[in-house]
Formats: sequence, structure tokens, C-alpha cells
Amino acid sequence: MRHAVSRGLICLALCGFAGSIAAQEDHGNDKPAGNDWVSQTTQTCASCHGKNGVSQTPNFPVIAGQHQDYLVHTIKAYRDGDRENAIMAGQVQGMSDAQIKALARYYSKQSGPLHTATAE
Repeated sequence: MRHAVSRGLICLALCGFAGSIAAQEDHGNDKPAGNDWVSQTTQTCASCHGKNGVSQTPNFPVIAGQHQDYLVHTIKAYRDGDRENAIMAGQVQGMSDAQIKALARYYSKQSGPLHTATAE
């Protein structure tokens, strides 16, 4: 329980960092995201979602290898308030559509853990 609380506090603290990055941008479609921006942003994402999007805890989803369109849709939903999560909303507020697409592209190209179906 203490570890979950600690992780939550760390993520909330990082929201301020990511919020300061995102505050430099608006929701417009004309804000490009360069490699430096993606690299800096993914360092923040790694605190919860793990290096390259492979979370080491079941509390946070693995985002590596997810479909780019799904990630774009989900991140925009957090940004626009259509999907509620205080931590994620703080992380993505102010991201432009181009930045969201660049972030989604990065994570969609990462290798996620292999999931195999089992017959029961």
C-alpha cells in the first residue's frame, strides 16, 4: 500500500514538470514536436509507464506497441477532459495535436511484452 501511495505522489510531482513543458504549447494543430521534445516528454512518461512504455507494475498500463491511432485518441481524450484521470490530464494538458501524434508514434514503435492467448 505504501508503495502505491509513493508511486502516486511521484507521478503527481512529475505532473508539475510535464505541465510546465505542456504549458509552453497550446491545443493548436500547428505546434510541431521535435525529437528533443519527444525525448524529454518520454522521460516523464517513464516514471509511471516504464522505460519505452513497458510498465513494471500492474497499476500503470503498458503503452509500448499500442496502435498509434488508439494512443492519439486516448491522449486527446485525457487532454480534452473526455476521459478522466487527474494524473494523465495534468501530464497532457496543453499538448498540441502534432505533439500527441509524435508521442503516439514513438510509443507505437516500441516493443511491448508479448501476450499469448491460452486455451482454458
